[in-house]
Amino acid sequence: MSHVKQMIKKQKKSLVFLLLFAVLTAAAIAAQAYFLAAVIDGVFLQGKSFEALIPLLAGLLIVFLIRALSGYGIGVTGVAMGVNAKREFRHTLLKKLSENPIQASLHSQSGKKTSLLLDIVDEVDSYFSGYIPQIIQSSIIPLALLIVIFTQHVNTGIIILITAPFIPLFMVIIGMQTKKKSEEQLDKLSAFSGQFLDVVQGLVTLKLFGQAKKKKESIRDSSLQFRDATMEILKVAFASSFMLELISMLAIGIVALEIALQLIIFDGISFFTAFFVLLLAPEFYSSFKELGTAFHNGRSSMGAVSKITEELEKEDQPVTWGQEKLASGQPPEIKLVNLTFQYGEAQFALSKINAHLKPFSKVAIAGKSGSGKSTLLHLLAGLLPPRDGSVVVDGKDLSDYREQEWFDQLSYISQNPYLFSGTIAENIAIGKTGEVTRKEVEEAAEKAGLTEMIASLENGYETLVGEAGRGLSGGEKQRVALARAFIKKPSIILFDEPTTGLDLKTEKVLQASIKKLSEGATVITVAHRLHTIKDADQILFLEDGKQMAAGTHEELLRSVPEYRKMVSVQKGVRV
Repeated sequence: MSHVKQMIKKQKKSLVFLLLFAVLTAAAIAAQAYFLAAVIDGVFLQGKSFEALIPLLAGLLIVFLIRALSGYGIGVTGVAMGVNAKREFRHTLLKKLSENPIQASLHSQSGKKTSLLLDIVDEVDSYFSGYIPQIIQSSIIPLALLIVIFTQHVNTGIIILITAPFIPLFMVIIGMQTKKKSEEQLDKLSAFSGQFLDVVQGLVTLKLFGQAKKKKESIRDSSLQFRDATMEILKVAFASSFMLELISMLAIGIVALEIALQLIIFDGISFFTAFFVLLLAPEFYSSFKELGTAFHNGRSSMGAVSKITEELEKEDQPVTWGQEKLASGQPPEIKLVNLTFQYGEAQFALSKINAHLKPFSKVAIAGKSGSGKSTLLHLLAGLLPPRDGSVVVDGKDLSDYREQEWFDQLSYISQNPYLFSGTIAENIAIGKTGEVTRKEVEEAAEKAGLTEMIASLENGYETLVGEAGRGLSGGEKQRVALARAFIKKPSIILFDEPTTGLDLKTEKVLQASIKKLSEGATVITVAHRLHTIKDADQILFLEDGKQMAAGTHEELLRSVPEYRKMVSVQKGVRV
C-alpha cells in the first residue's frame, strides 16, 4: 500500500479537481431535484402557466449541463490518474528489473514478468480511475444530500441514517473476499502466461522429444484454472451487485412508504417537500451503489497492487555507480578482494574470491559446471553487485567509477551473443557509441574473419538478419560479436568460452581473431578447454562457489588434485 500512497500523493492536483467536481455534482443533484419538484408542483397542483415555468425549466437545463460537465470532468480526471499510475508503476518495475537483469531473470519466468508489466499493471487502473473518484464523490454527495433531506423532512433523514450503514458494511465483507479471489486469479494468470511463453520458446525441443501433446494438456489445464478463477471473481461481483440493489431498493421503499403515510394519512408534509425528498433519496443510495461497484473493482486492483509490491520489495541490491573517471589508454589493474555474492537466501553463493589481474594478462576462470564461473564474470563486468568484498580497479572500488566509462572500456562476449533484427552492418556498429563509418565496420569484420562470408551474400553488409540472429549460424553470430569488440577496441575483454559447441574450422578462425583482439587488452575467459587453460598467465579454479586455488596451469597440476582430475577427464588429454 505504500506504493499506492506515493502514487496518490503525486496526483494532489487531480484530487483537488475531483473534490471540486464532487461538490458541483452534489449541488447540481440537489438543484435538479428542487427544480423538478417545483415544475411538477407548479403544473399539477398550482396550475401555473408555461410562461411562469420558463425560469424553472431554464434552471433545470443549466443544472443538467452542470451535472453532465461535472461527471465528464470526474471521468477524465480519473482516467488521467489511472494512466499516470500505470505509467509510474511500469517505469518503477522496469527500472527495478533493468538495474539487476541477471538476478531478475532468475526469480521467475519471462512470461510472468511480461504479464506483470502488462496485464497486472493494467488491473491497477480501476483503483485510480474508478475507486478513488467514487470514494471522493461518495464522501461528499450523500452527506450533502442528507443535510438537505434533514432540512426538509427529519423522519426521512433518520430512516436513511439507519439503513445507509448496511451498504458499506456489506462492501467490507464482500471486499475482503474480492481481494483474495483477485490475487488467486492473478496467480493463475501469471502461471499461465509464464508456462505458455516457455512452451512456445521450446516448441521445437518438445516436438523432437515427443512431449508436445503432454505440454498441450498442461497449458489447457492452466488456462482452465485461470478461467475458473475468473468465474469466481464474477460470482462475487454478481453477489455484490444483487445485495447492493436489494438493500437500496428496500431502503427507498421504506422512505417512500413513510412519505406516503405522512402525505396521505397524516397530512404532515406538502407535495413539493414529499416529491423533493423522494427524488433525493434514490440519488443518495445511487451514490453508495456506485461506490459498491467501484469498491469491488478497487479490491480487485489491490490484488494487482499486492503482486506489484511483492516484486518491487524483493531484495535485489542494484548496481550503484559513482562519478570517478577511469583512466583510458591501457588496461587497468584489477584486484578481487574477498569478493562475495549470493543470488538469494538458501541459493547459490560465490564466496571470498581473491585475485590480482595485471594489465595485458590472460586470465582463465576454470571449474565444473555450477561452480560460479559465469557469476564471477558478471561481477567483474559490473552486472551484479557484490554482497561483500569488492572489485578494485586502479586502486578504487569499481562502483566509484562512472557506469558509462567502465562499459566503454569493456567487451563481454558470451556463448550466445544477441543479434538484433537489422542488417549485418548495423549489428556490428552497435559495438561503438557515436558515429561509425562503413570503413570501420569493414575493418572490424575483416579482423573477425567475416569478410568471406559477407562477400558471399547477395546484399553484403546490408543483408538483413532476423531477431536473435536468425539466419546466421552459431559461429557467424560469434564472429559478429567479435567484430563489435574490434570496432570498440576495449581494454578489458570478458569471454564466456565463445568457442564451445563450434566446429574445429570455425573455432580456429575465432581463436585467431581472439588472439589478435587480446594484443591490447586484459583478457578474462571462462575456460572449459585445455588449450585455453594452458595459455593463461593465471587460472582461478573454482568449486561450489569457492576459490580452490590460483596459479598457472603447471602450478595447479602439481598442487590441486581437483584441478588435475578435471583436466584428466577431458578426452584425449594427457596430464
